[in-house]
Amino acid sequence: MSVRMRLKKLGGKRDPHYRVVIADARTPRDSRTIEEIGYYNPKTDPPTIEIKEDRAIHWLLNGVQPSETVGSLLRKAGVLAKLAEVRRERKAAGASAAAE
Repeated sequence: MSVRMRLKKLGGKRDPHYRVVIADARTPRDSRTIEEIGYYNPKTDPPTIEIKEDRAIHWLLNGVQPSETVGSLLRKAGVLAKLAEVRRERKAAGASAAAE
């Protein structure tokens, strides 16, 4: 099963807001999801981005591919920087465990 991190559209025609969700890549945009990990409201000034960092990092470490837009939102929210830090820590822990 191919799993993606993408946006689910909510709101009306001129009042869009989105949820950041984990979903099977084959399902339609607004259908059933595995987990909701945040939201994005582009209509506020500045746009509101709320993402549960721990859940996003968990899914990214397990191979979930973010869509292009969600990748941009993750970068703006600082989640990708934190992901790189977690990966460095895991690599250092693995190297030190192998050395012992």
